[in-house]
Amino acid sequence: MGIEEISCECPAPLPLLSLNHVSFVCRSVRISVRFYEEVLGFVPIKRPSSFNFNGAWLFNYGIGIHLLESNKMEDIAQQQQVINPKDNHISFQCSDMGLVKRNLEEMGIKYVTAVVEEGGIKVDQLFFHDPDGYMIEICNCDNLPVLPLSACPLKPKESNLKIQSSKSPLILPLNEKERSFKAVGCGVMENLMMESLSMNMLNMSF
Repeated sequence: MGIEEISCECPAPLPLLSLNHVSFVCRSVRISVRFYEEVLGFVPIKRPSSFNFNGAWLFNYGIGIHLLESNKMEDIAQQQQVINPKDNHISFQCSDMGLVKRNLEEMGIKYVTAVVEEGGIKVDQLFFHDPDGYMIEICNCDNLPVLPLSACPLKPKESNLKIQSSKSPLILPLNEKERSFKAVGCGVMENLMMESLSMNMLNMSF
């Protein structure tokens, strides 16, 4: 009796390249722009003039923040009084958590902290709200190695190295190198993860 071979193929994901932007509906574009500029170090950039509503585009750290102003309360997230680390949030990597805390305290921005430990490695997390109650996290999550769980076979992918210089009053990038991968078929994220894992293993070997 023969054994039937069952082939399992990973479905091809969308041909994505990178995260482009995150978008927030806000009560006041002016107030939100000032926050993302002065606190997080984003830079206002040109926005298409064809839009018929008030808004703003900002950019830094390889991603954009798009703000859309609305006077309808139902369009805007409920203002949160309690800072809950389990809320939806965007997260930024930094190189000096102590400096982040001091800067936030000088700006009068309330925050809460947490520590995650895995295999003797500690990751510091810090959470606070923007003017409309959207959650922001600052962390040194790069301390943890990225370990893929997927069983998809790894495939070599072409990569381009881009270097962007950024200066910020609060966020200090751990490094300024971004890798952009062409997403074709299965294994793109695994390649990125394995590269990170390999570098961590090399660093631990010496």
